[in-house]
Amino acid sequence: MKQKLTITVDADLLPIAKRYARSQGVSLSSLIEQSLREVAGEHAPSFSSRWRGKFRAAGREDDPRYDALARKYLQ
Repeated sequence: MKQKLTITVDADLLPIAKRYARSQGVSLSSLIEQSLREVAGEHAPSFSSRWRGKFRAAGREDDPRYDALARKYLQ
């Protein structure tokens, strides 16, 4: 659940922060929330790191496409 927070920042910083948030395609609130999460050490693992090592090679024989992909990605 989201909760409202009132903060005070330097008057010169506010327009710079708003421009930066807009250039990143996020709201200022989202930018501040993301920054607070980083400072607090709350890092969500990436998709690839969550799934790394979870899959095993299928035992396919005589499939040249599978062999090529297995050589490329499983070794």
